[in-house]
Amino acid sequence: MPVITFTHHKGGTGKTTSCLNCGGFLNTKRKRVLIIDCDPQANATTGLGCDPQDAEKNMYDIFMSGTEGFESVQLKDIIVSTDSGIDLCPSSLDLAGSEPYLYEREDRLFVLKEAIKPILRRYSYILVDTPPSMGQFVINGIVAADHVIVTLDNGMFARTGVDALQTIFSDIAEITGTPVSADIAVITRGRMLQEEMTPGEEISDGFRRLLGMKKEEHRSREQFEEIVAFCEKSFPHVFTVPYDIHVHEAQKQGLPLSQYAPDSEAAHVYEKISAVIKNWNK
Repeated sequence: MPVITFTHHKGGTGKTTSCLNCGGFLNTKRKRVLIIDCDPQANATTGLGCDPQDAEKNMYDIFMSGTEGFESVQLKDIIVSTDSGIDLCPSSLDLAGSEPYLYEREDRLFVLKEAIKPILRRYSYILVDTPPSMGQFVINGIVAADHVIVTLDNGMFARTGVDALQTIFSDIAEITGTPVSADIAVITRGRMLQEEMTPGEEISDGFRRLLGMKKEEHRSREQFEEIVAFCEKSFPHVFTVPYDIHVHEAQKQGLPLSQYAPDSEAAHVYEKISAVIKNWNK
């Protein structure tokens, strides 16, 4: 049962959006999906309609489990059901407080991987959302993964971001002795995440749409095409997700696009990405 981690050390690349919406298309009556939120910002948690403060236990307790003075907690103890039908291991801002303790542990790279083992057979797919950083939660997500999905924006620093990720992969492979690479690159055209839009940006975006202007029209098409070409040489599968207001609306409702707007442009792309992921569970 594959563990799939969505990662990029830069913010605003669509990690959470991609994780939630792939999870939506993968989740069926016969295929159970678990999303593990390893980001202290807890965007995957709120994106599935859950309040980070409501959970009695969350990923903070998982990463603190085994530390002297803290109780032993397993993933099965923190899993919550969501209205989408996707199960969730929630996060909260408290998670950030566990990272300093991880540096004191010899097994710090493998905390998440070991935590997943007891529940692995309960799910058809386990998706891990990681924070925009190069810290222990990102490394844990990559080490635990059978497959890695990299998310990129179409900005000028996308290529340098890929180079930095390749360095991280090489460092992890050297330490663990297991090769690490990304199977899919998802390029988001425009700022898609609810949590990334300030009220002023939402108003500005609304005016652009009223005028019939799309955000990607303000980007260099040549630059975008260069990024796509670069990714096609670097990753087995490359997908481009268009800017789609339904993404923002779906996250407000705590639902994936597969349920909120299955015929939207972005939904069609995430359905195609999910079709590739399904081949990993045959």
